[in-house]
Amino acid sequence: MRIFFAFVLTLLFIASAEAAPSSELFPRPAELEPAVTFWTRVYTEIDTGHGFIHDSRHLDVVYEVIKLPANSSHLTHDKVIKRAKDQYAQILRSLARGKHSNLSAEAKRVLSRWPDGVSKKTLRNAARQLRFQQGQADEFRAGWVRSGTWMPHILQTLSERGLPAELAMLPHVESSFNPNASSHAGAAGLWQFTRSTGRRFMRIDSVVDERRDPYFSTVAAAQLLARNYATLKHWPLAITAYNHGVAGMRRAVRRLKTHNIERIIERFRSRTFGFASRNFYPAFLAAVQVDRNASTHFGHLEQVLPVDTMIIVVPEYLHVKTVEAVLGIDRATLQTYNPALRESVWEGRKYVPRNFQLRVPTAHLDSGAQIALANIPPDQRFVKQKRDRHHRVRRGDTLSGIAARYGIRVAELMSLNRVNGRHLIYAGQRLVLPTTDVPHTRIKPATRKPVPEDGKYVVRRGDSIYRITQRFGIDERTLLALNPMRNRHKLEIGQVLRLKAARLDTPATLVVAAAKPAQVKTDAESPEETTTTLTETHSQQQKNGEGLDENVTTTAHITLSADPSDYTVASDHTIEVQALETLGHYAEWLRIRTQKLRTLNNMNVGKYVVSGTRLKLDFSRVPEETFESRRLAYHQELQEEFFHQFRIRDTQTHTVRRGESIWFLSQRKYQVPVWLLRQYNPDLDLDRVSSGAQVNIPILERVSETTG
Repeated sequence: MRIFFAFVLTLLFIASAEAAPSSELFPRPAELEPAVTFWTRVYTEIDTGHGFIHDSRHLDVVYEVIKLPANSSHLTHDKVIKRAKDQYAQILRSLARGKHSNLSAEAKRVLSRWPDGVSKKTLRNAARQLRFQQGQADEFRAGWVRSGTWMPHILQTLSERGLPAELAMLPHVESSFNPNASSHAGAAGLWQFTRSTGRRFMRIDSVVDERRDPYFSTVAAAQLLARNYATLKHWPLAITAYNHGVAGMRRAVRRLKTHNIERIIERFRSRTFGFASRNFYPAFLAAVQVDRNASTHFGHLEQVLPVDTMIIVVPEYLHVKTVEAVLGIDRATLQTYNPALRESVWEGRKYVPRNFQLRVPTAHLDSGAQIALANIPPDQRFVKQKRDRHHRVRRGDTLSGIAARYGIRVAELMSLNRVNGRHLIYAGQRLVLPTTDVPHTRIKPATRKPVPEDGKYVVRRGDSIYRITQRFGIDERTLLALNPMRNRHKLEIGQVLRLKAARLDTPATLVVAAAKPAQVKTDAESPEETTTTLTETHSQQQKNGEGLDENVTTTAHITLSADPSDYTVASDHTIEVQALETLGHYAEWLRIRTQKLRTLNNMNVGKYVVSGTRLKLDFSRVPEETFESRRLAYHQELQEEFFHQFRIRDTQTHTVRRGESIWFLSQRKYQVPVWLLRQYNPDLDLDRVSSGAQVNIPILERVSETTG
């Protein structure tokens, strides 16, 4: 069996490599050699107990390898690193003043790291570019051994989608093939998906987090990488976009008028294009090289081989104890092979969801396992998941106080709500509480009114969001995503809402109406200011120690990394209008009146902004960074709400026929929101699409209908 798996893995890798030579798909220009060599040293020469003190711009300049105190805290490590960096900064500043005679041995050694005739300016900059890079040799070695568990599945997934086999090496850079890896930015799993990006392709909620399952997340990573390449047309850019986002790479190409990765790495400047983004592609090239020559760097190694497993579809909601008993497999084994199921399931607070693809080792099963599950007694089968309890945070609330009130642990409350710090809650936030183990019985679905054929509903007196969702059987998150509102608690009589009804007869069909953005006609009082800021701490940065000294604060660009739309402000104070944006939104984010924007852009009353066009803005009251942050927060929330209900299963290409419009394709033919169509066709003029044009269509499926 061992020989068979090794043989299959080798054949898959060779076949893919022969079909697409890496030198053509993944160029390695001379300008990148210092960076590739640097990352090769990081992956092979020093372990996590050591690190380089080096120049962050010239990676061939390494001053010293320092040893980190063993069994010490991060604070102790920080002090050691700071002491070393301060020492080199002092020497470099002295050299920058022109003192090159009567140098100490240490100063001579530092100067020798630079070419002869190095300028004072370069040395001054070098004093500010000192950086610590933790070694990864032990992690890479362990990751190479672990990778054999999933490599056949990864290579097969890439091959089925016509993707290069080299992409299988990306987890070396992301997680060292550790499916339990996580980052400060909330990325998780083998492929380090953030929550917002992962939700486009996977189920992520309080019951299931498919990011943590190497099998589910590999398929999602292949989809994302394929989409990156379809948008950017060059693999170096597509790989860098995996870290920096498609929008950022499109912006770099547009600004520098080049697709050459070496020029972009050297010349592109952006608040979010930091060390991790600049080095992501060189680190990938190094990882491919080291993986292929692992025995040269690490000696004789043997990869862990895959365990023969099978998939059993869970027929209805089941308690984990029932699954254990019926299959005769202990909970620890089930948990090992099904990391996507969250603690709420293993602790019995939630059921194993209906239609979940349970992976089990074949050695533990007989051929009647699926039949055994189907024959579970009715009193142990449920048609509904256990309901969550919630607490709405009020001013003055604390996590410890809330936990004490409900008799639960603070750690449990933080885990359920993915809260990283004890003080990171806010008034109005809805916290999920542990459920009580109340028996659930079969419940007859409530009678619903059919959604009108045109998918629209006119608000009547006494209506509320809750009443409308109950009347038509629509999920509240989806309704709000399709009808962005400044105040969800204030509906106007006569207001037209777009609806999405669940089709119980054809669960694979999605009716997602996408209306043209409606202009906000009044300058209503702005809600309480909310600004979203994140720290660029990708998993790569966490592994590379970047968070220790290059803590780059940015807006929410990272969380929208799968969105190719440009949400930034250009140097001439203009923006590109995106779908579901209105003058009212801009006025609200800028704290000005809509009329001011109309005057600035010579727009008559009643004229709407059009997606894809450029609009000039007034930043007299709000800085550009704050505007971008508010704008990103709006789109992040809208997209998160939508992808809470739907995920992208695949894509297809549609050739536009005479008379067809994007609105027709969106509303009538494919039932895909227009903003999502625009994301999958960022360079297509949606308002003037011509006959014969090729449109990429995302194929959606409803999460609750596929996995319960």
